[in-house]
Amino acid sequence: MSRRILIVGPSWVGDMVMAQALFISLQNDARAAGTPLAIDVLAPAWSRPLLVRMPEVRRAIDLPFQHGELNLRGRYRLGHSLRKEGYEQVIVLPNSFKSALLTLFVRSARRTGWRGESRGLLLNDVRDLDEKALPMMVQRFVALGRPAGQALPAPLPRPRLVTQPDDVQAALGALGLHQAQPVLAICPGAEFGDAKQWPAQHYASVCADRIAAGWQVWILGSAKDGPVATQVRNGLPASAQPFCQDLTGRTSLAQAIDIMSVATAVVSNDSGLMHVAAALGRPIVALYGSTSADFTPPLADNVQLLAIDIACRPCFERTCPLQHKRCLVDLAPTLALSALDQVLAQTNASPITVAGERNAFCES
Repeated sequence: MSRRILIVGPSWVGDMVMAQALFISLQNDARAAGTPLAIDVLAPAWSRPLLVRMPEVRRAIDLPFQHGELNLRGRYRLGHSLRKEGYEQVIVLPNSFKSALLTLFVRSARRTGWRGESRGLLLNDVRDLDEKALPMMVQRFVALGRPAGQALPAPLPRPRLVTQPDDVQAALGALGLHQAQPVLAICPGAEFGDAKQWPAQHYASVCADRIAAGWQVWILGSAKDGPVATQVRNGLPASAQPFCQDLTGRTSLAQAIDIMSVATAVVSNDSGLMHVAAALGRPIVALYGSTSADFTPPLADNVQLLAIDIACRPCFERTCPLQHKRCLVDLAPTLALSALDQVLAQTNASPITVAGERNAFCES
């Protein structure tokens, strides 16, 4: 019989992608020990398209609570319903009190997480985080899957999302897309805030260059990214606009993952979709403004990280405190185009589209 571990997953796209490194590490350790392991992930329902593309995960279990909602009775009922699974361990990736509260009701023998928000009574395997020893978020995730103080695997596993050819073709067909020309996927939005967004006119310059070279452009993002996508498209010469598809708000997360898997290259802000592109093995130019690649870099081989070295960055603010956003305004399109040439020179850009089994099952 398989050992069973429940993981309480994060609430952001990029963080969930990076959490796959933990899932891979746990499965690698289980294989080395000759003990089958079943990993179930409890997370917001939006994350299901990511989890079903992670072969290491047996089940995605929807967390039915709104952000910030306590709902003590609901958490008790959900935790109680999971007791029958007999989880030997629950690993809590978020640092909140609420995320640890539910694990108490699961009654796992071992409840693991970083110390924070007065939750020491809820967890019985509480770790004290040494931020200098574990500067990256992915390191902190992987460390929770190992005995306290044990060295991390070297190298760290890297997330790898698995797409299915039929799903990719279905997504392309539903959105009216083709692959007759090379595809530049751009991700000009950033859920965190404007301080992470490269200027729309800079994106337009890069897109115009690629279209002139015979490429097409797909703009990816949520409906919230519609205004910046419109600015990018309107910034192109009229003759180039037919080759730029604004897909913001038109795709599900599942479709965005599947069509990104066939992109020739990706240019992105520091965002969840940047991490998706990395996990799909796409060549990436990643643009950093208010945040730092030292904490959450895209975990892939063929990446160019671009940032301006000025005294006020990284500030980690949602909007520029000095109201000039020089860290991104001064990051010229010519730098991005040069970086794009470099990642394209390192790859033949063959898509990571793998036929194989999905997770055994998922449940609501």
